[in-house]
Amino acid sequence: MKALQFAFRQTIPVLCGYLFLGMAYGILLQNAGFGVLWAFATSLFIYAGSMQFVLVGFFTSGISMLSVAFTTLSVNSRHIFYGLSFIEKFKQMGKLRPYMISSLTDETYSLLCGTKIPEDCEENKVFFLISLLDHSYWVTGSVIGSLLGEIIPFDTTGIDFSMTALFVVIFTEQWFSSRTHIPALIGLLCGGLCLLLLSADKFLLPALILTVAFLIFWKQSSTRKETLL
Repeated sequence: MKALQFAFRQTIPVLCGYLFLGMAYGILLQNAGFGVLWAFATSLFIYAGSMQFVLVGFFTSGISMLSVAFTTLSVNSRHIFYGLSFIEKFKQMGKLRPYMISSLTDETYSLLCGTKIPEDCEENKVFFLISLLDHSYWVTGSVIGSLLGEIIPFDTTGIDFSMTALFVVIFTEQWFSSRTHIPALIGLLCGGLCLLLLSADKFLLPALILTVAFLIFWKQSSTRKETLL
């Protein structure tokens, strides 16, 4: 019970964001002609946040599966880098490992990285509950949005920007809670540089690779300085 209470407190910011983001997705999906069962199933099994917003357009345009697969890889390639830092941790979680991998969203990753587990709570249980709660918020929001879309007509112009808004809030929170801003500045500089050199739909993966390379270099340099001291 303590683990659940602690996990819920940590996920309250995601609850507020995911409910409204999920509602935005559900409304868009409903306006595209897909009902509440589609909202529930896609949020339960795909659970890909920004990619689900993109999928709404795919559903209505009849795009090929190859294009869907390539676009999904491009949009969600950042999760590869998220997973690298949790390989060993998730291995220790046994039967929960597949779910932990599939539920590792941007916001959940941020919580798992930044949450300090109390001594009276089991870390694996807290990690699982955080992931499960975040997932349930997204599914619930999507279903509510789909149901509202059936009843109330909505102007959906600009509603897909809600995902970007949540990213900005999470970045701001991490900025103020971190002791050093060097990793964030490296990410901003690499992302900005790749965005200038490449198009908006192609910059993400190169930016992530460049950011990881610079972070590894920065980490190694910091370690060497600490050793010398």
